[in-house]
Amino acid sequence: MSKEAVIAQKTPCQVEVVEGETYHWCACGRSKSQPFCDGSHQGTSFLPVAYTSDKTGNAYLCGCKRTNNQPHCDGSHQSL
Repeated sequence: MSKEAVIAQKTPCQVEVVEGETYHWCACGRSKSQPFCDGSHQGTSFLPVAYTSDKTGNAYLCGCKRTNNQPHCDGSHQSL
């Protein structure tokens, strides 16, 4: 079993979020509903990351799954 997440995409996922709402970001990269978890991590060592938005608007969530600021994009995809 791979200990490294699947690269879902090499760009951030722009999503509309609502202040106070909790979202579950896919950490494994296997979800078909990126960047959010759809349960595809079952049987792996990965778990989704709960994220509660502090504002309403656009958020840029990591698509490559290599960020050091989960679930937000930190530009790590630029080195892939």
